[in-house]
Amino acid sequence: MRRGEKPVHIVVTEPVRVDSLDLDAQGIARLAPSEVEAAEGQSGKVVFIQGALPTELVTYVITRDKARFSKAKALDILKPAVFRAEPKCKAFGVCGGCTMQHLDIRAQVAMKQRVLEDDLKHIAKVAPEEILRPMGGPAWEYRHRARLSAVNRSIKKGTVLIGFHEGKSGYVADMTACEILPKHVSDLLPEMRKLVMGLSIVDRMPQIEIAVGEPEDPNSDDPKKSKPVTALVFRNLLPLTSADEQLLRDFADTHQVWVWLQPKGIETVAPFYPLTGKLCYRLPEFEIEMPFKPADFTQVNHMMNRALVSRAIRLLEVQASDRVLDLFCGIGNFTLPLARRASKVLGIEGLESLTTRAKANAEHNQLSDKVSFMQSNLFEVTTETIASWGKAERWLMDPPREGAMEICQALALLHEQGSDLLPQRIVYVSCNPKTLARDADILSHQAGYILKSAGIVNMFPHTSHVESMAVFERP
Repeated sequence: MRRGEKPVHIVVTEPVRVDSLDLDAQGIARLAPSEVEAAEGQSGKVVFIQGALPTELVTYVITRDKARFSKAKALDILKPAVFRAEPKCKAFGVCGGCTMQHLDIRAQVAMKQRVLEDDLKHIAKVAPEEILRPMGGPAWEYRHRARLSAVNRSIKKGTVLIGFHEGKSGYVADMTACEILPKHVSDLLPEMRKLVMGLSIVDRMPQIEIAVGEPEDPNSDDPKKSKPVTALVFRNLLPLTSADEQLLRDFADTHQVWVWLQPKGIETVAPFYPLTGKLCYRLPEFEIEMPFKPADFTQVNHMMNRALVSRAIRLLEVQASDRVLDLFCGIGNFTLPLARRASKVLGIEGLESLTTRAKANAEHNQLSDKVSFMQSNLFEVTTETIASWGKAERWLMDPPREGAMEICQALALLHEQGSDLLPQRIVYVSCNPKTLARDADILSHQAGYILKSAGIVNMFPHTSHVESMAVFERP
């Protein structure tokens, strides 16, 4: 709700049938047009109903009322949908993190696939020759990265809240467990409350970032080495006292976690206690071990990341003689596995810190002879930029939500020029189906590519986030 806008509370007891669902998991219903609307050829008002699902008959409470639409919450579900599920998390409906828990996981996947197909159809005006089978994995305890907010205010006097934000709100949800976090991390939420409550800077510790790595040695008899490595990054806006430091050490020892501190910007993230450790994930199919720091960007779902990398490289159809480009390469998530298949791989990333980490990971996996990395602003790409990269038969692109429009436009210009620099095959991995569709429009209608296949990977169950993959090939 916009600032200054007065909330409303209008109970509607006349049942309405829900027709569809948006990506915020709001049921969409359309009311019958009024006589004036019908006379003018207009359709009725649209109502977005939180908690309602397609095919359901519901009554609702309007919380925001505009001329053309209303926002509402379901009051009574008079006819439940067959794919309605019982939410597992006690914070569902308050926490803004998992808005689809009331929808069966299979229906979630089908909906996300439909979103991708619709965006390609309506935005790109193109349909893939093949729809890839959706990929899914664990529905719970999958999230190995999280950024939790900590706030020293609550209706309960003296309570620190630690958790995700409420839906479309600046408030932090009152949660003592999270079903999508690994259980040992979820169990730490009440303990972290107690810890922060005991610090002298209780009002200046606004954030705790969580990163879970794979066990140092899964086959070890040593419990410390065979359990997942959990790092907690505490954002301390003021210096810690000696008593604060001791509380953190005791917490780390008791719960077997690795404590890091971040006093200022992201560049200040550093281990506090213990001073050394090993945080990594592995890609066994490619014999890759990927060390990372808690602040590095990595996929939140380790199991689905393995599936994502495997499918992307398989679809790229890399030959042993190929030179491959990996754009938006990060710390080398695709680059290093590609190096197991290709002759040479060039990883390109905009942040120097990430290319530095990627180079270290290449050395760690003894791939420095096959891999090189370059820092380049991939949102300012020209035909000359692409020429400087050199010819590569195959490209993999994994951009952020903004997509890769500038790269696609440069490829379109190269196509007009009849250049031989265009790759024969591109695999485009996306976390935003709308920008993927926008770029698919350029590649398909201006750069001379055919959209061979597309599909989704359910990287983030119960959320509105969609991880997609598309394959483009020159005829």
